[in-house]
Amino acid sequence: MGAPVSSAYRRLRIPDAERYWVEQVKCRVGCPVFTDACGYVTAVAEGRDRDAYAIARATNPFVSICGRICGAPCERACRRGSVDAPVSIRAIKRWACELYGNDTGHDGHYHRHADLRMLPPAGDYAEKIAVIGAGVAGLTVAHDLARAGYKVTVFEAAPVPGGMLTLGVPLYRLPRELVKAEIDAILSLGVELQCNAPVGVPGRTLEDLKAQGFKAFFIGAGLQGSRKLDMPGSELPGVVQGIEFLKLANLGEKVEIGPRVLVIGGGNVAFDVARTALRRTEDEEAEDFRVTADVARTAARRSGVTEVHVACLESREEMPADAVEIEEGQHEGLRLHNSLGPRLVLGEGRVQGVEFARCVSVFDSERRFSPVFDESVRERVECDTVIFAVGQRAEFNFLHPEDGVELSERGLVKVDPETLQSTSRSDVFAGGDVVLGPRLFIDAIASGQVAARSIHDYLRGTSTSVALRSAWSPAIYTMGQDWEIRQRALPPSKAPQQAELATAGNRLVEENYPEAEARRQAERCLRCDVQTYFEGHRCIACNGCVDVCPDDCLTLVGLSQVAADERLRVMAESQLGITAEQLAAFEPFELDALGGVMLKDETACIRCSMCATRCPTQAFTMRRFTFHRELEVAPERNPRLRYTPSPAAVGA
Repeated sequence: MGAPVSSAYRRLRIPDAERYWVEQVKCRVGCPVFTDACGYVTAVAEGRDRDAYAIARATNPFVSICGRICGAPCERACRRGSVDAPVSIRAIKRWACELYGNDTGHDGHYHRHADLRMLPPAGDYAEKIAVIGAGVAGLTVAHDLARAGYKVTVFEAAPVPGGMLTLGVPLYRLPRELVKAEIDAILSLGVELQCNAPVGVPGRTLEDLKAQGFKAFFIGAGLQGSRKLDMPGSELPGVVQGIEFLKLANLGEKVEIGPRVLVIGGGNVAFDVARTALRRTEDEEAEDFRVTADVARTAARRSGVTEVHVACLESREEMPADAVEIEEGQHEGLRLHNSLGPRLVLGEGRVQGVEFARCVSVFDSERRFSPVFDESVRERVECDTVIFAVGQRAEFNFLHPEDGVELSERGLVKVDPETLQSTSRSDVFAGGDVVLGPRLFIDAIASGQVAARSIHDYLRGTSTSVALRSAWSPAIYTMGQDWEIRQRALPPSKAPQQAELATAGNRLVEENYPEAEARRQAERCLRCDVQTYFEGHRCIACNGCVDVCPDDCLTLVGLSQVAADERLRVMAESQLGITAEQLAAFEPFELDALGGVMLKDETACIRCSMCATRCPTQAFTMRRFTFHRELEVAPERNPRLRYTPSPAAVGA
């Protein structure tokens, strides 16, 4: 399976001559906001921690939070993973953020290091923009447009901002002080935030806001509801929905669960629910609302939880939850039940258990979700509370038919995928999970950035595109001792054992790396921005580079071998302009007398530079390929953006 390719990369305008080199930096290509992970990891390895933060912050307004909880698609793409195991990119980002980011309580570096090249051009704009939802997508739009000079108001229905950062992520994973610091940094740009301010009520409908002078709207309400399973007994007292449980827990509200809890679901949300249910805190009187909500004491008042079970369709190997979540959950006492599909909730007057059928397979031959069950094999799990965590859904109680916002067959806002403009109302844009479905936080950030640019184009009548700028330079670098055999190590964990949960409370589980280990882990990076640059006209075919290569990634072959291998013939034609007909015109010994080609396996190269050191003619040299994205704004309208009045305005 290939590395994930972010939508940010697919939409990037890259000259063909540069595409190959860009795609070698797989961590960057895999990041939805195109963060230069290779750059900041290298900076930490070299002790340039402030540079590391600056690089990580450049394209990410929630960089410190991503250092704690990002799903890290960059790590899934990391080329070191094809050698042994990926670099611990996310945790290394946290190292730099705790030194220079909003983790410190100061936002100076946060504002200083935003990459203005990827923000709409600054100006003194009179238009007001309304953002619906103070989650990561909505606040990203607010960040980008406020920096550009727009007047942005964010309307949040909940008593606290942050969306799932505040209401969904457990406290043992993400400190609420950090969430507040990141949001406060965005608000300091002049963004107005209104909490307890749901849109859709009288005085705050879309048309009310339009009448108040708002010229564009962004919907970033997220997926605020749980997907429910319709089965016998699912309405019994004691059945709880996972998202609602996390919201109550994170707001310090009373949650009646236990003593035996069964969570149904195998993803990260299910483990967030299960591990939250395991934790007990004493009933405490909060000093003020901020302590209760922003710091969010986990589900106080639940008592007597003695065991928590997790049941899911998938086998242990197929579970979608992160491996570390599963391992830490089991360490804390979670009991797993794999390959089970719920059939009915048991109980009279209240939940007493759940009956399952054996799940034979979850996916079909094409890896599509298509579970198959053996109904003759049944299993029961006794419990007092059932919490379903099998998916999320959008709730659009803030929209009315007269608003004219079309929804897709999936029940999400229907938008142009390139601009994120609503397909039915030109002044409405949307992003995050309410468009994408359940995705990573970093995907929501990326969609917010696209929407901000589109809103700017919509209001200014311009057309913005994203171009790539690149340059080559000599590479002067060193690799850490034994970097090629150093093993991946995760940050220290304080996951409590079950007996310790009563006193562990909401203590953070994952700790930061000690300095020495942060640098050791950063030194594992294979430096994909450094390239072995080969100039064939200098090569004398001495084979010294092939002999010295420790990973056998170089091979020098004669043209006769190219002619005999279809795959090599295709490569020779596309890269060298040598056609099969030309090769066929010569005998094998004549082809070899004419010359050969150097083959390189990029997946095996560890950038040791031994080929360049050994080469007597400097046919091989080590060069650094640097590149960045940059907005280009043309003074003509984006052809994909529509400029028609809303249905209500037409009716008026």
